[in-house]
Amino acid sequence: MPCEVTARFLILYGSQRGQAQCIAEDICEQANEHGFTADVCCLSNVEKYNVDSERRPVVFVVSTTGDGDPPDTAQKFVRKIKNKSLQLDSFSHLCYALLALGDTNYADFCNCGKTIDRRLQQLGAQHFYATGHADDGTGLEVVVDPWIEGLWEALKKAFGNMSTGDQQVAAPSDSLSKNASSQENNRSDLAVDLHLLKLSERDSQKENTFESGQTETASEPLVASLKHSVTPLSESALKVPALPPSFLEVLLEAASMEETAPADKEGYHEVPVSKAVQLTQDDSVKTAILLELDISEQNMVYQPGDSFEVLCPNRPNEVEELLLRLGLKMKENNTVQLHLLKNTSKKAAKVPPHIPQKASLQFILTWCVEIRSVLKKAFVRALADVTQNGSEKRRLLELCSKEGSADYNRFVRDANVCVLDVLQAFPSCQPPLNLLFEHLPKLQPRAYSAASSSLQHPGKVHFVFNVVEFPECPEHPARTGLCTGWLADRVSSILQPPGTVPASECLDTSALPKVHVRSLPSSTFHLPADPSVPIVMVGPGTGVAPFIGFLQQSECDELDLWLLRLHSSNEDHLDTSYLLKNGLEKDKERQENQEVTFGETWLFFGCRYRDKDFLFREELERFVHNGTLSHLIVCFSRDEPDGGKTLNRARYVQHNMILHAKCVADILHKDKGCLYVCGDAKNMAKDVNDTLLEIIGNELQLDKLETMKTLAGLREEKRYLQDIWS
Repeated sequence: MPCEVTARFLILYGSQRGQAQCIAEDICEQANEHGFTADVCCLSNVEKYNVDSERRPVVFVVSTTGDGDPPDTAQKFVRKIKNKSLQLDSFSHLCYALLALGDTNYADFCNCGKTIDRRLQQLGAQHFYATGHADDGTGLEVVVDPWIEGLWEALKKAFGNMSTGDQQVAAPSDSLSKNASSQENNRSDLAVDLHLLKLSERDSQKENTFESGQTETASEPLVASLKHSVTPLSESALKVPALPPSFLEVLLEAASMEETAPADKEGYHEVPVSKAVQLTQDDSVKTAILLELDISEQNMVYQPGDSFEVLCPNRPNEVEELLLRLGLKMKENNTVQLHLLKNTSKKAAKVPPHIPQKASLQFILTWCVEIRSVLKKAFVRALADVTQNGSEKRRLLELCSKEGSADYNRFVRDANVCVLDVLQAFPSCQPPLNLLFEHLPKLQPRAYSAASSSLQHPGKVHFVFNVVEFPECPEHPARTGLCTGWLADRVSSILQPPGTVPASECLDTSALPKVHVRSLPSSTFHLPADPSVPIVMVGPGTGVAPFIGFLQQSECDELDLWLLRLHSSNEDHLDTSYLLKNGLEKDKERQENQEVTFGETWLFFGCRYRDKDFLFREELERFVHNGTLSHLIVCFSRDEPDGGKTLNRARYVQHNMILHAKCVADILHKDKGCLYVCGDAKNMAKDVNDTLLEIIGNELQLDKLETMKTLAGLREEKRYLQDIWS
């Protein structure tokens, strides 16, 4: 490659949970192979870079989090470039490329990347390569891999322009498409130095391209699976990613004392579960459970709309299976020491901060790394290198190759295949322990919306979850969700069946199951400060959880001052629900306090069956009875109304919204109200968003563009808020 040693560029990343950082570091690793030298730095480390005077090409890799917000590590940089006092030529010296990460299941797809891109352009910066928008909803690698492949040719041209004194590097005319076939067309002019070599176990770690030609079975499998491919893939030459450089040394020292739970750190508190109630009938499609946590002994405060993160361990049986498969069962209590390899070629290598030093192997595999995480292609590539059987090795190389992307998506990504599944499917794969620690991500907490108000349940917080089930399939055995399955097992001894009267609270908290939690405040998903503002809430299934907290809070609004006065003179906790049940209902308080105006409250709720999974039915009906909830609009997707005699006009929540379109539009447009959506991002939230576009367009008589601008305006004003998950 003609680039000199001076062909050095800078990579800046903004990452919330590590994906952008991993991609940035991967680009840095690949740079040497293409004749470049790269420096990589987090956007938060402002002392290590200076874009105000940077003359080298800069590559940004940034993710988006929350409600289209920048990740924590990029917030300071975004504030800097959005400063209105900056001159419009402040970054005219800068040539850059940007890779934005997002998820189309959420609103404001790649919003952080788009914000940085747009603002840098306004300040005079120049593209040297088209911006990429990678979608985690369909697989980041669909865009990331070809974008990185095209980056090298773009850098080559950028340095070529700079060497002739031309700093004005023009952006490519074609934008990068998210469609894989379009990406092939857009980058058809890229030159890649490939060598087609026979697959050889002896040479595999040095080669990036392979041909087929060996098989250990007499006939090709007729059906593709995780373990087998079919033609044409089985007969194709493969282009596989470079082998990730190893960078960790793992030492197992003498056995240590066995740890049973993580130390209280990062804001986590171990709290007892004071109540567990099954909300759905036994024959429901899903099992929903409500937990009550006793946080009275902890300094934990929350508002309705906030969430709580639960730190759960990996399942003990899966940890044991992994230890057995690695041949390390006898060393499970040995202390782990991690060091960087002195001769590693990995740029910016560091010991993973989520793996503590001097912890036992079993503790690390239980509490620190996510052994259920879906394998990235780089991990699959590394596992192929330590696989002895030729046909097994070939299949792993297929799964991480460009040609095998469809198989990877089908049999690894979509099937939620983890490292243990792969090790069970490929017996000759024998990875060393350092390889797992290099590739397994940090065990992440799971977030759940608070389903209560601390005014009505002082010292307690409620949350609701469905027990996620993954049925048995060829790729893995049947199993429950990591956290929801663990929680269900954890509270099985105190779980109250549906329809029973809650048992009295156990005074001996030491006998109750405990979980590690920390509060996760929301910046926006709260009730309006002005109680006269009307609100519309959309929450099918467990998505109703935060709205239970909203309504409990509203029910207590008029008692707040009185409660505070009583609390100041009474050391005992005041159970507001007791007061409400004994006549201090909201409608009576409204009559006594004529100065306070309350806005209308609408809730669009949906479930499958009225008699099986109508969550919080009694409480919602009480809210309607006492005036806290003005309108409860419910639909049942699998019940036949009137015994099937009439047409089911409202199957899902969005259908009921259409039936009340004028009211919804008036609340948002005329009354300046707020709309909240909670639930599934992939289907429900998209459908509700489309329905809102239809309602606004029809009721306000706007064309498509104006309708989209109106909805975007509601988001900007924080009057259209979402708490959704994928």
